[in-house]
Amino acid sequence: MSQPKKLRVGIVGGTGYTGVELLRLLANHPHAEVVAITSRSEDGVAVADMFPSLRGLLDLRFSVPDVDVLSECDVVFFATPHNVAMRMMPELLAKNVRVVDLSADFRLRDAQQWSAWYHEEHACPEILAEAVYGLPEMNREAIRKARLVACAGCYPTAVQLGFLPALEEGWINDQTLIASCASGVSGAGRAAKVPMLMAEASDSFKAYGASGHRHLPELEQGLADIAGHDVKLTFVPHLIPMIRGIHATLYGTLSKNAPPLEEIQAHFEKRFANEPFVDVMPAGSHPETRFVKGANYCRIAVHQPQGRDTLVILAVIDNLTKGASGQAIQNMNIMFDLPENAGLIGAALLP
Repeated sequence: MSQPKKLRVGIVGGTGYTGVELLRLLANHPHAEVVAITSRSEDGVAVADMFPSLRGLLDLRFSVPDVDVLSECDVVFFATPHNVAMRMMPELLAKNVRVVDLSADFRLRDAQQWSAWYHEEHACPEILAEAVYGLPEMNREAIRKARLVACAGCYPTAVQLGFLPALEEGWINDQTLIASCASGVSGAGRAAKVPMLMAEASDSFKAYGASGHRHLPELEQGLADIAGHDVKLTFVPHLIPMIRGIHATLYGTLSKNAPPLEEIQAHFEKRFANEPFVDVMPAGSHPETRFVKGANYCRIAVHQPQGRDTLVILAVIDNLTKGASGQAIQNMNIMFDLPENAGLIGAALLP
């Protein structure tokens, strides 16, 4: 019996951490094959020369982005900084290529809001309304039919999944939500930056973006979609001296209609029971980032300290996997009616 045809995959921007994470995961995907990977600065360089971890798994060279070449793919991933995908998107969509964008170019539905946070005009605001927000646990059916999926950001993935069951039920005050989150240094990308040097980041812990972070409008947009009306969130990210992982500590004031913690725990478990990549841990648990390192899981725990009126939700993900490339592949699997866990089965790395 002949083997079914594999999806032809292209990757734009393959030299960063999300790009190499896509390559790592797709190298073992049973239904997909990377046939094109682009980088203007590394044109002609063998992928295995830049990333020796992939020797023997991929026989590709980087090339300059070419819409005609990419249009021969079934799906194209953008693992690029913001403002790259939006400049190529009209041509790709016109050629009937389906796209999963890991950047922020299409996450916000309001072009003016995007411009306010990214300090430039959006190149194709007419496409924003078509983009489907790529958080499968919220938008699975829309993702299935989408031409363009805007993959959820790393912090927004952990925060939205953590708040999701309580917000859906109206059990917490959605005007006073708080998210205190910490990320490893890989979240800042692979480019050389002084604050990310080991001598700068090691043995230290700091908050940043406390007055306003680019993920805030994405977070409030997504949380509003869950709640059914506008919400208010205080979001404070932190840099923690580790390579990969996000820990989100989420706070919500319990509403008068909220049930006891035991029922909240049971509802969280029920809400995510059929979600292949969300794990609600036993009552009293404290998930750690090492529980998800290199894996496409979000692990969640719920607490009600001293039985008072604050619900504390803990959520951990790997920022490069469930927070980026793993989730992007999960979206691709849904778009092409593949098993949702294809290429993503695997335990977290421990230690």
